[in-house]
Amino acid sequence: MAPIRAVPLMGVDARVWRGRLFYGAIVAALAYLIVVPVWRLQSLAFDDGGAGYKSQFGRSDIGDTLRTTVVLALASLAIAMVLGTLLAFAVTRLPHRAGFLRIIPVLPIVMPSVANVVGWAFLLSPGPGYLNALLRQLPWWDHLDSGPVNVYSSTWIIIITGFGLTSFVYLFVSAGMQNISSEHLEAAQSSGSSQLGVFFKVVLPLLRPSLVYGGGVALLLGLGQFTGPLLLGQNEGMKVLTTEMYRRTSESPVNYAAAAAAASPLVILGLLVVFGQRFLLGNQSRFVTHGGKSFAPVGGRSWWAAAFVAGYGLVALVLPLLGVLIVSLSPYWSENLSWDLFTLDNYRKLVDTPGIIESVTTSVGTSLAAVAVCVPVGLAIAMLVVRNQHLKVIRTLGDVISALPLGIPSVIFGVGFLLTYTQPPFILYGTKWVIILVYIVLMIPFATRMQMTALISMGNTYTEASAVSGASPLVTSLRVTLPMLKPAVLSAVALMFILLTHEFAASLMVRSATTQVMGTVLYDHWSNGSYTLVAAMAILMSAVTTAGVAVAMMVGGRNVLDNL
Repeated sequence: MAPIRAVPLMGVDARVWRGRLFYGAIVAALAYLIVVPVWRLQSLAFDDGGAGYKSQFGRSDIGDTLRTTVVLALASLAIAMVLGTLLAFAVTRLPHRAGFLRIIPVLPIVMPSVANVVGWAFLLSPGPGYLNALLRQLPWWDHLDSGPVNVYSSTWIIIITGFGLTSFVYLFVSAGMQNISSEHLEAAQSSGSSQLGVFFKVVLPLLRPSLVYGGGVALLLGLGQFTGPLLLGQNEGMKVLTTEMYRRTSESPVNYAAAAAAASPLVILGLLVVFGQRFLLGNQSRFVTHGGKSFAPVGGRSWWAAAFVAGYGLVALVLPLLGVLIVSLSPYWSENLSWDLFTLDNYRKLVDTPGIIESVTTSVGTSLAAVAVCVPVGLAIAMLVVRNQHLKVIRTLGDVISALPLGIPSVIFGVGFLLTYTQPPFILYGTKWVIILVYIVLMIPFATRMQMTALISMGNTYTEASAVSGASPLVTSLRVTLPMLKPAVLSAVALMFILLTHEFAASLMVRSATTQVMGTVLYDHWSNGSYTLVAAMAILMSAVTTAGVAVAMMVGGRNVLDNL
């Protein structure tokens, strides 16, 4: 009997060790990419007796910088949470004829953040801003020479940031709302609860995981906000921790230690938010509902919901895009418009201006390369976490390390990569490789989480049936798992391509004079005052992203964006 039992045990041990080696190598590579740059950066802040902290936090204006960072994050979070939740509820109440409006809350993600910010600058700049010029035609503001709105003030930077974060909150809340069975709402109504009672006592408690997770992500994005404060805040002297990091790495002499010290509060807050999410959610099975009916809000469908969703699309997407489009067709940026002045010269300059076409090819090429790496690596980590529970240590490390970039602002990774890859053993600064590597780090959480969610939803039934039929693990993966994951993979590809072609903060840190992406070239022209060329380039960036999304929809169907 002994030889008969020894053979399968040896086979099982071999498979376990092959799994440990395979997943251990992937987790070790991710640890080097994600943990080492942040560790080196933070270690630098403690060198020379904490000289970095003394330089950064010994400044007289550090209190204002910290206060502005926190206020920007909390106020924009409040705007995003309210708008995102209301949009998710309004979309469920859209009339059938207005069903096409469901895509509106997601579309602002497609528009590059730098294009959105400069679009609002073209509309609400105190002098030549188009909306300000219209407002000055009203009786109570016709005496003003500028204003009445100042887009460079902290109030408007908060509002613009809040609009930018709304789509992220909407994605989480909308997904959570769709998982609530309408049977629970009908039961509450049958028990005599009012519409408000159903919403506050049933819907909101069941949305707690989505609200906590979406709010946490929006708070982290707000704390790490970089584009708005850099492009708009400089006019009014607004400083946040991320812009301080950029200033410390762009001034002469470069002070990496002070930049590392400025990053420390953001790293600590990011970790607190991540662990706070886990503490607030606890056992997530408490929020799972089962039923045969999908979510259907009490009170039926309403055209007011359609008006609210359309109004959000007008403010968050159409207006800034219109501002950019008008300037891109004008010979100069002025409040005085005339059809006779419109020209396509700025688009012709895109071809003639050195570096712009190269930046487009670099953006697209590095984004596609990063996506090509992230999809299989993200799938491997998702398989490790969901289906390899016997590898406890490696599984925990893979789960935590792959989630770290969600809690740490991208500008910190940019500075960390700049520090790490300008010295041995890998000197990659000035090459496209450093951009690809930092893009991989930023996108690993999205590739992993989206494929992990699909794997959990799939369950083990299909793979067990395939194994019982005699298929090997490889055949099961190729013929069962991967085809069923196709929608989630294509959605992950679309989301990663959108975010990477927009990427600005980390790219600004690791770019060089010969290796630029679209966002960094746009920023250089913005700093030089070439506003009409900036507008044309913002339209070009939006067109590139839209083309990528269109390709994803052609391959994966029209529901690719619905699966985000």
